Amino acid sequence: QVQLVESGGGLVQAGGSLRLSCAASGRTFSRYTMGWFRQAPGKEREFVSAISWRGGNTYYTDSVKGRFTISGDSAKNTVYLQMNSLKPEDTAVYFCAAGGLYSDYEVRIGGEYAYWGQGTQVTVSS
Repeated sequence: QVQLVESGGGLVQAGGSLRLSCAASGRTFSRYTMGWFRQAPGKEREFVSAISWRGGNTYYTDSVKGRFTISGDSAKNTVYLQMNSLKPEDTAVYFCAAGGLYSDYEVRIGGEYAYWGQGTQVTVSS
């Protein structure tokens, strides 16, 4: 069983930066696609970014392109989300997810992921 633990969330001012980490245990995620999703209060869960280790591809939702960067270290079983130029609308609980999926469509769909972390709060003040 894969267990995921997010960290790195916090409170920052608009324009600031945060680096989220997702540490996996139980099994290396090198064979998995790793994704980041977020959910703001009263809103639906939203895809943010993903990385496919096998294909070496990265994916981003339009609203974070140019600001967020996903990366990982398979040897450490850790994926990162560097978030720069943060905006108040980025405020949400950010979840790390993992799954054995590879298509461009699947990586953007939360229901396609088998494993989820508990989330880390990101709050961006204006």
